[in-house]
Amino acid sequence: MKIFVASDIHGDIKKCEDVIAKFYEEKADKLLLLGDILYHGPRNDLPSDYEPKKVIAALNQIKEKILAVRGNCDTEVDQMVLEFPIMAEYMYIVSGDTPIFVTHGHHHSFDNLPYLANGSVFICGHTHVAQDTVIDGIRCMNPGSPSIPKGGTDPSYIIIEDGLLTLKKLYN
Repeated sequence: MKIFVASDIHGDIKKCEDVIAKFYEEKADKLLLLGDILYHGPRNDLPSDYEPKKVIAALNQIKEKILAVRGNCDTEVDQMVLEFPIMAEYMYIVSGDTPIFVTHGHHHSFDNLPYLANGSVFICGHTHVAQDTVIDGIRCMNPGSPSIPKGGTDPSYIIIEDGLLTLKKLYN
């Protein structure tokens, strides 16, 4: 199974459409969203193409392909309009022989890792900073944000396939 990982769309329809287009271009089986799907929150500027109702419609059209965890900006009201589950705080998946812990990043983060065995992978969003690093034997990855990238990083995503994980730029 090939999994496309994105985070922090924050209601930007243009960036959401770009993520979906790249998902299809990659021929991925599942789109794993790391939260903060519809709203931008009080700490971020309004994304340039902020249209959460259109994001809802776009994602609901591919609901059978989506896996998601809850971000700090996601609420029960969001779950009422999104037709796929978004309220899980974390997800544990295995690709090949690689155990992967996935969360938004506002509880567990690179600075507060959950217990994981050496060789595991920890993936989170939240910071909007695309990263791929190793901390105490754990590979730590963040796809950044397509709509509000920070830290001078490019809008990016992660591909998970057969135990291999790759951080890629959304735009060439």
